[in-house]
This record gives sequence, C-alpha cells and structure tokens, in this order.
Amino acid sequence: MNKEELQMLGFEIVAYSGDARSTLLKLLREVRQGNFENVELRLKEADENLTLAHNAQTKVLTEESGGKDMELGFIFIHGQDHLMTTLLLRDLIQDFIELYKKNND
Repeated sequence: MNKEELQMLGFEIVAYSGDARSTLLKLLREVRQGNFENVELRLKEADENLTLAHNAQTKVLTEESGGKDMELGFIFIHGQDHLMTTLLLRDLIQDFIELYKKNND
C-alpha cells in the first residue's frame, strides 16, 4: 500500500468518523430535550459509520501485520484520532442516554 492509498484511507476514516460524530451529537441534543424516539435509529446510523471507518483502518492493520512496511502520513494519523475520539464519544453518549432516561421517568 503506497502513501497515496494510505491518505485515501485516512480521508475515509475521517469522513465516516465525522458522520458518526455528527449523528451522535444530534442524538445527544435530542435526548437532552427528552426526545428518546430516535435513539436506536441514531445509534445504528452512528455504528454503521463507525464500522465503515473501522474497516478502512483494518485494511492498513492487515497489510502491516502481513509484513508490509507502511509510510504513514499525517492524514492517516488524523483519521485514527477521529476514529478513537468518536468511539469514546459513542460510549459516553450511551451513558448519557441512560442517565437522561432515568431522569425523565
């Protein structure tokens, strides 16, 4: 995998993670207002994008674990940063949803 291919995978990871992040933050705004109607749908949307981002990451991990030397650039590392912070956000928002549900009961 050459540097250009790694850059494209980095862009994919940023895009999919960004979409997931936007969905999660929109969901958080909804549950803050007491709207729990779309929780499962929004979580599913976010998870689908996170899976796509993770799949792009896995392509690189698979090649590197197979012995290929990777020339990682800033864009790919930036993508990794987006993915990891969005995964953390996903976990936190799940907890917030539960807290808001308890407070609305």
